[in-house]
Amino acid sequence: MALQSRPRPLDQAPEPVLPPLYTAVRLRELDDAFAHAGKIAADSGAGTLVHVGRFDVAEFALVLEPEEPLRLARRAFYAGMAALSDALISAAEPETMVEIDWPDAVRINGGLVGGGRLAWPGGVAEDDVPPWLVFGAMIRLHPASDREPGDAPDITNLAEEGFGGLAEEGESGLVSQRLIESFARHFMIAVDAWQEYSFAAVAKNYLERLTPAKGLRRDIADNGDLLMRQMANEDAEHRSLIEALASPTWLNPATGAPHG
Repeated sequence: MALQSRPRPLDQAPEPVLPPLYTAVRLRELDDAFAHAGKIAADSGAGTLVHVGRFDVAEFALVLEPEEPLRLARRAFYAGMAALSDALISAAEPETMVEIDWPDAVRINGGLVGGGRLAWPGGVAEDDVPPWLVFGAMIRLHPASDREPGDAPDITNLAEEGFGGLAEEGESGLVSQRLIESFARHFMIAVDAWQEYSFAAVAKNYLERLTPAKGLRRDIADNGDLLMRQMANEDAEHRSLIEALASPTWLNPATGAPHG
């Protein structure tokens, strides 16, 4: 069942019901959840989940308080991306492909729907424990009003991919609410796995979501860099996570929304 947009006033849009340890902060439609979370992170503390009442995208950001130095703590980005993709997979129809283009873009059946990003305080040294991190995400719910289905096969949205499991009534506000709720639960699962089994458990989940690359073995280094090796070659190619996070591949800076 595809979603259909039936907007209702922002003050009537549903609030996410979050697990314990989370605190929801709601913003108006024109606000920026990612930027706001960074501004309040030092005072609001871990578990603060900022979300925006928009009908075109689900937009939210989570404040974290790491216990590791920045060079290691930055790997929380992978936990966020794994949780985001797991939240989508849990609501997808059978055979739906939910994949990640390293490091930050989410694709459904090959089409870009959005992605994640990470912020940390400026001036924090790599070997210092940052006072906070912010993981932010944005997922497109509906196509642009001037685009017909099939116009851009490399761009998509939840409505066109049959994510009826997120909203029985097909309301955008309810879709966003349930996606946020599901992300929050899956992020807790990822953190629990990290604490019990080490970061390797998070890395495994994330790497399984990457867009397939035949004949290539991929791993995540201690500092979060992507390591890529040909099957017959032990020499690894490094891709810097810090450099990649500096400019989200999925985000159109002119519109503040996913490309497309």
